Amino acid sequence: MRRVPVLDRSERVKLAEPRRDGGVALERCLAGRRSVRSFRDLPLGDGQLGQLLWAAQGATAAGSGRAAPSAGALYPLELSVVCGGVDRLAAGVYRYLPPRHELHPVVTGDRREELAGAALGQDWIATAPVVICIAAVFERTTVKYGNRGRGFVYMEAGHAAENLMLQAVALGLVTTMVGAFGDAAVKRILHLDPDETPLCLIPVGAP
Repeated sequence: MRRVPVLDRSERVKLAEPRRDGGVALERCLAGRRSVRSFRDLPLGDGQLGQLLWAAQGATAAGSGRAAPSAGALYPLELSVVCGGVDRLAAGVYRYLPPRHELHPVVTGDRREELAGAALGQDWIATAPVVICIAAVFERTTVKYGNRGRGFVYMEAGHAAENLMLQAVALGLVTTMVGAFGDAAVKRILHLDPDETPLCLIPVGAP
């Protein structure tokens, strides 16, 4: 179970309703996606952040149904957000709550430099206004599918990450996937639960 206590709605951050009909063709997003490791010193809008999170794990139908496919609809992924440059959002670590399309504050303060240190000193990570971590609770899937379920979780993380990166292109943003980091350090910085494993970091910003 998650260590972070459930807060009152007043202590959560409601994100703007995600757009479901954008003006950029999917083919343009596929052609324009590149791995970029430098960002302009510009903040993200809170609406942009919400759209990115929705693309990765947002609810797309009443009841069950997410933007990324999930084996058995078991949803093992958890998204954490390290904010340092987002309009109307205090610097800190947040947890994304897909059913409500809300952010749950976890810890205050700008943790981007600390996260860059955990990523084997990739200092450029700290220049991104936001870094999104995709983590997994493998047991949610392996309880049904056994050890093969671990592969299903990795597939799902790839689906979610690609959705997020293509959405970034549609928003005029750039990003890349980071897989080189110390698991224990990232878990500590993001206050992940013991059963949560960080799989990738995705810094996002303006080109």
